[in-house]
Amino acid sequence: MTKIVFNYLVKNFLKSLFIVVLIIYSFGVILNLFEEIEFFKNINVSIFTPLLLTSLFIPSMITKLLPFIVFISSMWFMLKIRNNRDLLTLKIYGFSNIKIFFILASVSFFLGWIILIFGTPLTSSMVKYYEQTKSQYARDIDHLISFNKNGLWIKEKISDGERIITALKPDKLELINVTVFHLDENYNLRERIFSKKVNIQTENWILNDVTISSNKKGFFENVKLDNYNIQTMYNYEKINSLFKNFDTMSFLDLVINYKNLVENGYNAKILNQNLHLMMSLPFFLCLMTALASILTLNTLRKSDNLKFIILGLIISVMLYYFKDLSFALGQTDRIPIILAIWAPIIALSFFTFIGVLQINEK
Repeated sequence: MTKIVFNYLVKNFLKSLFIVVLIIYSFGVILNLFEEIEFFKNINVSIFTPLLLTSLFIPSMITKLLPFIVFISSMWFMLKIRNNRDLLTLKIYGFSNIKIFFILASVSFFLGWIILIFGTPLTSSMVKYYEQTKSQYARDIDHLISFNKNGLWIKEKISDGERIITALKPDKLELINVTVFHLDENYNLRERIFSKKVNIQTENWILNDVTISSNKKGFFENVKLDNYNIQTMYNYEKINSLFKNFDTMSFLDLVINYKNLVENGYNAKILNQNLHLMMSLPFFLCLMTALASILTLNTLRKSDNLKFIILGLIISVMLYYFKDLSFALGQTDRIPIILAIWAPIIALSFFTFIGVLQINEK
């Protein structure tokens, strides 16, 4: 009988979770599809291209929203078994509130690790394909930046034409072996600038050891300078954030290839930040299930589901902003970034521990 009840709880809880995920996925597809159609409106592609890209992008978004999805799913499932008297039947068979909670919380906790180990490699591959596909159609965009095995490539619109910049990857606020091509409105080469080292701390780039080749009536004249400045719309921080999209990295990538990523120029602080964000997911899922248990298992009486839905949405919004506030404090160095990531988990743990003890007495 214990095994039957256990299977019933796990099966129906996962079923509720799947339905909520499906609903969120459908809404996400509808909302993001408009953005993709806007991007492709002047490009000759079929409707299936934006639909495919949207379908690939949404799973990554759902992974980020998973704690709140689990919270809503847990509340829905527990309200259902309470209102149809299944909760009373479970108590007759010796399943207390605390036992039901531990079963569902354990499922959420292990689900979090399954998502990290098996789910994030899939979603990261989807996001990587999504970005690569969109970049192929972004050739007509005035400002474009990309990074590949040949280095950094930047295209930007300037007042009298176009500018294309090629260089090695950013390293310690500098670019190495930089070549700048200035093109006129007809894409004819006007000027080529080569610099061995460029400081990109601000949008006003400082070029060192510079050679400028200017087009003078069909002939290129070279001028060498110690220093030269150009004004762009990019700096080190902006470039660093653009080509290092951690949505394209899975949990296993961060764990296994951590040392290689640091050697390839990735900021160790940002890597640690994203690693801890991922590691906190199973604990967050477990605590969100605990919070749903506290709100729904404190009585056997039937209740209005709408009231709990509204309450659940309010709590989700409050938790989101609390987590966002804590993370912002960490990013501004008000508190250590690792503490900022785990602070909401620690605070929620104290609250749910007291609440779970109370529902065990019901």
